[in-house]
Amino acid sequence: MKSLWLIIPLTLAACNGKDEPADDTDATVDETGTDSGTDDTDTPTTDDTGVTDTGYDWDCVLVEDSDPDFSQQIGCWDDFLQLAADPLDASIPGASSLKTVVDRSDSNALYFQNSERYPIHWDFASAHLSGDGLPYVLDLGSFNATEYYSPERRFILGAVTFYEEPAVWVYEISPYDTATADLIETAFDLIRDNSYFGKDLLFHPTSQSVEAEAEALPDDVPIITTDQLFKGITYQPLNLGTSMGLLTFYEADKVEEELPFYREIAVLDGVPNDISVVMGIITSDFQTPLSHINVLSQNRGTPNMALVGAWEDEELRGLEDKWVELTVDAFGYSISEVTQAEADAWWEANKPEPIVVEPMDLTVTDLRDEADLLPLDSLGLQEALDASVPAFGGKASHFGGFAWMDVSHPHAFAIPVYYYNQHLTENNLWPMVEEMLADKEFQADSAVRSAKLEELRDAITEAPINQDFLDAVVVKLNAEYPATRVRFRSSTNAEDVSNFNGAGLYDSKSGDPNDPEYPVDEAIQTVWSSLWSFRAYEEREYYSIEHTNIGMALLVHRSFPDEDANGVAITANIFDVSGLEPAFYVNVQEGEESVVFPEDGVSTDQFLYYYDLPGQPIVYLASSNLVGEDETVLTTSEVYSLGGGLKEIHDFWYELYGGGGFYGMDVEFKFDSSETGTSDLYIKQARPYPGWGAE
Repeated sequence: MKSLWLIIPLTLAACNGKDEPADDTDATVDETGTDSGTDDTDTPTTDDTGVTDTGYDWDCVLVEDSDPDFSQQIGCWDDFLQLAADPLDASIPGASSLKTVVDRSDSNALYFQNSERYPIHWDFASAHLSGDGLPYVLDLGSFNATEYYSPERRFILGAVTFYEEPAVWVYEISPYDTATADLIETAFDLIRDNSYFGKDLLFHPTSQSVEAEAEALPDDVPIITTDQLFKGITYQPLNLGTSMGLLTFYEADKVEEELPFYREIAVLDGVPNDISVVMGIITSDFQTPLSHINVLSQNRGTPNMALVGAWEDEELRGLEDKWVELTVDAFGYSISEVTQAEADAWWEANKPEPIVVEPMDLTVTDLRDEADLLPLDSLGLQEALDASVPAFGGKASHFGGFAWMDVSHPHAFAIPVYYYNQHLTENNLWPMVEEMLADKEFQADSAVRSAKLEELRDAITEAPINQDFLDAVVVKLNAEYPATRVRFRSSTNAEDVSNFNGAGLYDSKSGDPNDPEYPVDEAIQTVWSSLWSFRAYEEREYYSIEHTNIGMALLVHRSFPDEDANGVAITANIFDVSGLEPAFYVNVQEGEESVVFPEDGVSTDQFLYYYDLPGQPIVYLASSNLVGEDETVLTTSEVYSLGGGLKEIHDFWYELYGGGGFYGMDVEFKFDSSETGTSDLYIKQARPYPGWGAE
């Protein structure tokens, strides 16, 4: 199944003349801006598809540029444009959307509301349908509780959306709306009979629960599925923004070796697992929002998009090896040639501010359990985190928060940066680091840089590890993690701190003191050495982070060699630019198959979980092709269990990260049955998500 991540590329103003407005010079318009003289005398007929033809001789019903609050009919394309707005939820491929209200207390009066002026239904209803002979509209909370969930509701609320690339008109209700098929049919019929596009109107179920109810709709309410809607979509914005750079083309499977110049904008024939710092990314294949290269783009603040056919695109090829300005927007992109002088000036004005990271704390030497990483019984959350990160790194320190939540997580301990520094000091490796960093050829030539960094990594892994330290780790593993393979995970003091995410920059490796195939010393040294990977060095250099201030701590917990499912989640609706549709975004896959680095042709379950809404609807955006066609990776009870954990995490960290507008935590989780025989949830990481608008 094609991934359903997509957001429509064009605004409706670029609709290439579809349904050009009719001449409305003879229209008579009342004070609402609606033509009261529409000819509707023809007898409605039904064609062989079962769709009613109203027989209207449609003309525009709104005065050009009249900008009314509402209309009760849509007679032409210009009428629609005057009232429509961009969809609040950007997960659907919608060019423009027009909210509708049917007032059941007033003989099913239909209103197409001005959706720019009134972005939510309550705004319009409270302004125009409250009092003056009509029942009063309740406060917003009561309105939502009644009008979306109660069978006694006064209003039928929905929206008409035109989708540009599939070129279809659809009627939709909110994914959590519990409207019956009868109510849906009533609204659909009214909209069909009072709009010029009525013969082409389809109903689009927006969630599993709405889809189930839609099965009871009559045949003259034609349905279009989400899969059908997404066919033909070509543009996908991942990280919004504007940048300037040299437009260069790379094959995705070679880009890691070819090491692009950091001021390039890269066009790729696929989605690579990794890419060094660039000013922008355009891939020919769709990505997932939590793919590694998109997380990197978010961390860097650089635009990232997908465009089907980008590799052969004539406009892009015409700009190859030229300086360009690229803008990635939620509903479109633009690219144009600029001079190198303009690009240089842009870079000087927009290059990232240096990030200052607290140096390693080398006073801490104990192997510390997760319950003691954040001493919240004596310190506030911010103070505890600030004290922990320089010694135990960002990943381990945030993991310590689980000890203060009702969240399922593996028992863990952390190894401080002291032992990384000890290893480099005892083996005389710091002079090698300093000489490398001072080398002008190293600074100027990426190929030299790559080779020198590899030499340093080899030196770290080949040098003997301190035996007393190794013995202490083995004793703790045998005592507290008997007969268990564990995972040694990177945790630097330049991770998840100071607006530097660091996701995917460092390695993790499994070890088992009782299995010679998984030597503990090799696992530890491999993770230590990954601090000096090329991609990690380049990322830190981009932000002018002082490399010698950074040390590698380790987070240690049981490994999951044969999990039932694994995934990542964001404790926010990453498609909701309005803040009005709170949900959790989840990307999950069967077994051990990666959700961040999926194999070619492998898709994952991706869904929005409206955990805080009645009925807790689940809206699937894409499906895994590793499970049956009508199956999902997680059961409903597993989704509920995950939602409870995500809610705990979101609320716990809100104090630190929730005050800057958009807020969400980036969470990694697994479901595993190897220990208990039942598929249990284990949350293994939580860090602030650097998504759209994040501070």
